[in-house]
Amino acid sequence: MASFDTTPILYTYYRSSCSYRVRIALNLKNIPYISHSVNTLRGETLSEEHKKLNPKCEIPVLIIDGKKFLQSIPIIEYIDETYRVQSQLLPEDSYQRYQARLISEIIASGTQPFHSTSVLKRIGEEKNAEWTCPYIKLGLDAVEKALEESAGRYCVGDQISIADCCLVPELYFARLFKVDLTAYPIMTAIEERLNELLEFKAAHPNRQQDCPEEEKLKS
Repeated sequence: MASFDTTPILYTYYRSSCSYRVRIALNLKNIPYISHSVNTLRGETLSEEHKKLNPKCEIPVLIIDGKKFLQSIPIIEYIDETYRVQSQLLPEDSYQRYQARLISEIIASGTQPFHSTSVLKRIGEEKNAEWTCPYIKLGLDAVEKALEESAGRYCVGDQISIADCCLVPELYFARLFKVDLTAYPIMTAIEERLNELLEFKAAHPNRQQDCPEEEKLKS
C-alpha cells in the first residue's frame, strides 16, 4: 500500500463518470482515500469554495499531501507513475500503452463530454437522451473497433489498464440513457469480467456514500 503524510481526499459525486474512473484507479492501486461529495446537479461545483479547488468548476479533484490534482486522465496517470504498486495501468509495451490511451481518449475526450452535467443542463431534461445517445453510440462504435485489435481478457490484453477505468463508467452511463448495447459484444464481455472485481464493485456509483438510499445496491 502507498504511504502518505495524510489520507488523500477525493472531491467526487456518485454519478460523475470522471470521478468513477478515479475511484476505480485508486482502488486498483490500493490507495485509501476520503470521499468529499460535491453535488453537480445542485451546482455545488460552482460555489466559491469549489472554484478555489478547481477554477473550471469540475470534479474530480484529488488532494495528496497538500498537492491538488485535476482532470481524471492526468490524475490516473500520476498515481500510476508515482505509486508503482499492484499492476500498472499504463502498459510497459509502448504500442499497448498507445492502445490504452487511445481507448481512454475516445471515451474521456470524445464521448463523455456530450453527457456531462453542464452540457445536459443547457440542453434541457426533455431532450437529453435524444441529443446525447447518438454521440454515445458513435464513441462506443469507435471503442468496439479499437477493441477488435487490442482486447484480451480486458481492454488491452490480459492486464487491467487505464482504458478499463474509463470503459466501465461509460457503459454505466450508456445504460442510464438506455443505449442498446447489443452491437458491442467485446466491450460488454470485458465489462462483465471487470464488474466482478472488488475494486470495480467498490467504485460503483450506487455503492457510494452520497448515493440516495433508494438507488443503492444492496450487495
